[in-house]
Amino acid sequence: MNESSIRKEVPRGSLSGIFMALFLSVLILACLAAFITKVSQLKDDGGGSPAIFLTLIALIIVAIVMLSGLFGVQPNQAVALTLFGRYVGTVREEGLRWVNPFLTKKRVSLRVRNFETAHLKVNDLDGNPIEIAAVVVWKIIDSAEALFQVDNYENYVNVQSEAALRNLSTAYAYDSHEDGKMSLRGNTADVAAHLKDEIHDRLKIAGVEVLESRISHLAYAPEIAAAMLQRQQASAIVAARTKIVEGAVGMVEMALERLSAKNVVNLDEESKAAMVSNLLVVLCGERSAQPVVNAGTLHH
Repeated sequence: MNESSIRKEVPRGSLSGIFMALFLSVLILACLAAFITKVSQLKDDGGGSPAIFLTLIALIIVAIVMLSGLFGVQPNQAVALTLFGRYVGTVREEGLRWVNPFLTKKRVSLRVRNFETAHLKVNDLDGNPIEIAAVVVWKIIDSAEALFQVDNYENYVNVQSEAALRNLSTAYAYDSHEDGKMSLRGNTADVAAHLKDEIHDRLKIAGVEVLESRISHLAYAPEIAAAMLQRQQASAIVAARTKIVEGAVGMVEMALERLSAKNVVNLDEESKAAMVSNLLVVLCGERSAQPVVNAGTLHH
């Protein structure tokens, strides 16, 4: 979008509402008192200029109309002003303020907000169906863009956040089975930073700043959850077995070296092979080994 066509926020000055309220109230009371006095004089002497009555009535009407220019601005709130459809500025000063009564006032909250997206069913980088949701923390930093660049900024934030989350899900696998490859489950901080940038790029046109975004729900879709659980269990078993075998080989190597270094027993290659086999069975087996006592020699 052309930068020149984007409506930016313009600060707008305003008068103290308390001063204007007191001034207009005194003016109305003074005009009413003068009007009542003139009516009494009219009853007593039967005379009086109609122009005076019209002037007092006009002043009262003008004062009442000017009272409609009063409005309050709460902390972390902005009031955008338009005159016959043309944006003229935004008031951010807190308290009771007064502006031209013909200006239309639109309030915008500048407070920090957050929401959680719906649980979306999407496909990850590997094509596996997953369920994902995210929490987005945001606030408005430009009232003019929020009001005049998009039709409904709250709905815009919700829809674009879900669209960004869907796009993010297709860029990563749910779980990585390769070293150095990022995944949704294994790189939560990096994925959260990517999601924040993705949402911010979509929402900056609406005058919205994304403060934080994180994945709040991540799971495989029900139709493949059981299969993926078996896959994770198999991967865990393989990893555990790999560690067990590495440890067992080290222990067998150490045992052979110590037996040879201390001359406890001299083993030929066939005996070493049998010993290695027996030790590996004992160390790598899932069940406890049953001891067998050999009453003969090493060769019988």
